[in-house]
Amino acid sequence: MILNELYEVLMDRKLNPREDSYTSKLLYHEKGVNRILEKIGEECTELIIAVKDSERRGIIHETADLIYHLLVLLVKLDIDLDEVWDELERRRR
Repeated sequence: MILNELYEVLMDRKLNPREDSYTSKLLYHEKGVNRILEKIGEECTELIIAVKDSERRGIIHETADLIYHLLVLLVKLDIDLDEVWDELERRRR
């Protein structure tokens, strides 16, 4: 699944930071988790605007951005993606 693969790449950027990596810059930003939260807020707002404006391509783009930043947050907080899947599975019952 692409989300699991992306999560692994993000985790690798955490464990092996690279200067040229946007992900590494987010994970090690001087503002810490607050910088990631700012990006999540920004992407939420952009998604809302795209939906409001009925911009299908924008909705897809901003949804991908939001998912990416949510995954960065999980990596930053050492929350395994399987924990999220388990919670979703629990709610399905």
